[in-house]
Amino acid sequence: MGQLLTAHGEIQTPCFMPVGTQGSVKAISPKELDESGAQIILSNAYHLFLRPGTEVIKDLGGLHNFMGWQKPILTDSGGYQIFSLALLRKINDEGVEFQSHIDGFKHFLTPEDVVQIQADLGTDIMMQLDECVHYPCAKDHAQVAMKRSLDWAQRSKSASRGQGQLLFGIVQGSTYDDLRRESAQRLVEMDFDGYAIGGVSVGEPKGLGYDIADFTVQYLPAEKPHYLMGVGTPPDIIKAVELGIDMFDCVVPTRYGRNGSAFTSQGKITVRNALHAYENKPLDEDCSCYACRNFSRAYLRHLFNCGEMLGMRLVSLHNIHFYLEMMRKAREAISRDRYTEFKKEFLERYDQCV
Repeated sequence: MGQLLTAHGEIQTPCFMPVGTQGSVKAISPKELDESGAQIILSNAYHLFLRPGTEVIKDLGGLHNFMGWQKPILTDSGGYQIFSLALLRKINDEGVEFQSHIDGFKHFLTPEDVVQIQADLGTDIMMQLDECVHYPCAKDHAQVAMKRSLDWAQRSKSASRGQGQLLFGIVQGSTYDDLRRESAQRLVEMDFDGYAIGGVSVGEPKGLGYDIADFTVQYLPAEKPHYLMGVGTPPDIIKAVELGIDMFDCVVPTRYGRNGSAFTSQGKITVRNALHAYENKPLDEDCSCYACRNFSRAYLRHLFNCGEMLGMRLVSLHNIHFYLEMMRKAREAISRDRYTEFKKEFLERYDQCV
């Protein structure tokens, strides 16, 4: 178990960061996040830069005040979004030109610009601009992107940022061990506040992503936080913690919640299924969230079948609570030196049929 100090408070790791891409965790209020035990949330600099605009948020006192969340915030640089959402992007060593996926307006951003955007947002942890490649990727392309990301990392490190704002470097290199090793070792030489493993959850087989994390983390300093970007399901996270990963983010809890899938201690269930029509029991009898304390599976199924917004909110809230409680139990197991046993018990129970 570790501790990460930020300008807006201390974070106990390993931790899960609910994703509030556009300054909001979908369907969940900041009060509900706080009551569920969230220590930190993630927002996205690319999306906020485009809408409502950095100048709006800065003028209104920064992202914390803008969204009513006074605990730590990590902002992703938007590198992945630029390379996946933006139109007609052009990349060179100076930066990236792209058209907004919202209105088609052209923008050009350098690594220094991206640091400045995050500084203006007032984020606690900022990420460098990196070039993310998709899977599969030819090695020569992966190498060019990795070396460019390293150059951008150095420029990001040299850019000015607010007092107390932390900056993480991002390891790239696609599926190639030698590129991953070089990227990690050179980033460590630059001495970032933390290190992210990027370029996973981009279409590669699940086992391969796990192998990439396992290989990469050995080259990162144990005393600095390790962040596995975009991962994942409860079993993915529980397995990755054992590798030495400290921080996770994923849209899965709220995305699945909005679509009627709930994570429970015995596995994932689909709320809409007919077998829940008469079930007068909560989503998870071991869960203390608002949804599980007050509503039956039968009622939640009814809400989804009627298209009621409350159903999406309640299952999303449950899923967030489940993830955060899972991480709390993981930290407790680590503190008691019984994480291996906890992992085995969690996975055996999670695989049961509900």
